[in-house]
Amino acid sequence: MNNFLKEFKDRGYFYQCTDEIGLSELLNKKNSNAYIGFDSTAPSLHVGSLLQIMCLRLLQKHGHRPIVLLGGGTTRIGDPSGKEETRKILSEKQIENNINNIKKVFKIFLKTNNPKLKPIFVNNFKWLGKLNYIKFLRDIGRHFTINKMLSFDSVKLRLEREQSLSYMEFNYMILQAYDFYELNRSKNCDLQIGGSDQWGNIVNGVELIKRESGNQAYGLTTPLITLASGTKMGKTEKGAIWLNKEMLSPYDYWQFWRNTDDRDVFKFLKMFTEIPLDIIERERNQNINQLKILLANHATEMLHGKSESEKSEKLAKNTFKENSTGENLPNIKVEDEILSKNIVELISYVNKDVSKSEIRRLIKSNAIKIDNKNVQDEKYIIDPNLFSDKGFIKLSIGKKKHFKIVN
Repeated sequence: MNNFLKEFKDRGYFYQCTDEIGLSELLNKKNSNAYIGFDSTAPSLHVGSLLQIMCLRLLQKHGHRPIVLLGGGTTRIGDPSGKEETRKILSEKQIENNINNIKKVFKIFLKTNNPKLKPIFVNNFKWLGKLNYIKFLRDIGRHFTINKMLSFDSVKLRLEREQSLSYMEFNYMILQAYDFYELNRSKNCDLQIGGSDQWGNIVNGVELIKRESGNQAYGLTTPLITLASGTKMGKTEKGAIWLNKEMLSPYDYWQFWRNTDDRDVFKFLKMFTEIPLDIIERERNQNINQLKILLANHATEMLHGKSESEKSEKLAKNTFKENSTGENLPNIKVEDEILSKNIVELISYVNKDVSKSEIRRLIKSNAIKIDNKNVQDEKYIIDPNLFSDKGFIKLSIGKKKHFKIVN
């Protein structure tokens, strides 16, 4: 088996391949170009996209060139895969700003001194924006049957739930297939990688390339990652775990990995770090909390650098000391309107994933503290004078969650 595919499997990235033997032979024979597409619906990708970024990084490590497709065109349409409603339409300026911000993360993860392995950035609006609709339908649309398009999960699930699917979204799979065809033609791209929910779109691209040019191309998918708790990867009590520093501090990013469920630690060490697999296996008998710190340090270093990773670990150690002031925690700005309400409302605002009934239970069990002192009354209201000494208060929820509240 090809070395890239072997490590791809060993790290848990593999889900499905259009022709595994053929792809292995191709990658053994030559250095190839491969792409993954990322639509630009927000100013940053979140950690739910990290597996795909790690795939591109692994490709690069094994001597293949990554192509990062930023969907300036397809973002204008919306991918129905896994969605229950039509995507919000963004302005051209919003999409352009999002693309520029998202590029920053790829320039960190895919940085290389080898010019032959430098990532190729493409924006599919470059070709999709120029399409002649009639010509596109005649040349490309003829290869797609409605019967087959209706059979793909991205369409079928929406129809089964009787949720509306716009004709615009219905066209998404044809446009993604055309992206692969265009990259195969212009960038010698032999391989598309995506999440398992993209399987139908990828297969369409492989077949379109075969029919239009006679070239052999390949598709490879990764599993969709859910946490052991059953929740979706990338979401937490404060919202999405963004990859851009401007939207999430390195400390909060470190904490996300440090708080990994025990059942996910080994899986995530393989998927989201570059620690050699034999070393990960040897670490199995280590204390689970030490392994979580190892995961947090490596994941944070990869995105934010060693200095930020070390700073985050040190800050966490100081914060979790029984009497720490929380001075070095990232600021969370809370307006007077929220502060004037009771402690339950304040915690619900700061820690959105915890229900109010759970907050009340935590208060009864002495798990809520303000400046290291227990709060025992769910009607307790923050005294504004608490801010006068330090300019902030430390809110602790259990032993692991600490927040620096500023007014």
